Amino acid sequence: MGLDFAALVREWDGEQVVISHDSTTATWMFVCQHSSRLGPATGGTRLRVYPEPAAGLADGLRLAAAMTVKMAMAGMPLGGGKGVLAVAQLPDAATRERIIDRYADLVASLGGSYLTAPDMNTSESDMARIARRCPYVFSRSVAQGGSGNSAPATAVGVLHGIRASTQHAFGSSELSGLGILVQGLGGVGGHLAELLTEAGARVLVADVDPDRVVRAVRTLGAAPVDAADVIGTDCDVLAPCAVGGVLDAAAVDTLRCRVVAGAANNQLAEPSIARRLRDRGVLYAPDFVINAGGVLHGVGLEQLGWDDAELQRRLRGIGDTLLTIYREADDAQLSTHDTAERAARQRLGTNGADQR
Repeated sequence: MGLDFAALVREWDGEQVVISHDSTTATWMFVCQHSSRLGPATGGTRLRVYPEPAAGLADGLRLAAAMTVKMAMAGMPLGGGKGVLAVAQLPDAATRERIIDRYADLVASLGGSYLTAPDMNTSESDMARIARRCPYVFSRSVAQGGSGNSAPATAVGVLHGIRASTQHAFGSSELSGLGILVQGLGGVGGHLAELLTEAGARVLVADVDPDRVVRAVRTLGAAPVDAADVIGTDCDVLAPCAVGGVLDAAAVDTLRCRVVAGAANNQLAEPSIARRLRDRGVLYAPDFVINAGGVLHGVGLEQLGWDDAELQRRLRGIGDTLLTIYREADDAQLSTHDTAERAARQRLGTNGADQR
């Protein structure tokens, strides 16, 4: 039996879900506004093929909730939201423009209660197109008045997070010689693989797109790993940088690494997996902490008036935040995920039952 829109929304603890359907392109559009406690709900827009429309809604609901705690942990004056464009197939150029225009009108109709930015399969050029019809958008190109691509900043933040994680797990933030497997070589994962190579790590790479793997092997000297073999590959650090949900109970039992620290959202199939990781002696960097670089980039440069020096300082702070989480988790004998969520709830001023 397929997922049900009404049941998904009823079971969610967020504020508002807006659902629209563009019949011309057969695209379902979901804007999930989880929390406005700290400011307008904010989150990227992903364009993705789903097995059914409700799977896109479920993805948006999970991601919006994660954005709430990400914004809180990053100290941003914003709440959590997410936009999802669920398509039957990735569109051609003309269809894509139609989808983006209709979506821009939908976001504009919300009057600033939701702010958007790029995510999976959307880019700064898409944000620029949205900005023609809607002012509530981040990360347009620099030439068009925005802060540009946030992927490099996200990758830099993840690099600082990996250094903090190896400091805690191995006693050193030096990455030279460590085996680090980057799963997913898209905008963030590709940049991260480059940064890790520059840092002297022994970089392994995997992606469902073989051309990306070939390119990384040729240009970086990375070692290829079959996408189906990622979880069981022996490495020091696994950096998931593709889709979420990669860590379920079976995956945790198969892991052959000491650290999981990557850019993907919602890496845990369910929150209880974090405890399972701890019990296995695997240090987990909560994704909503380590991948906050894109938020710092877009919001900091476009809304808060930061310069690049301040942005770089905040990106380094991701590592400091993780070290604090790791110490507190050890002291309380809690998972790192639960420790980070507790810190986020404190910043939100909630008990976790309602983050609105």
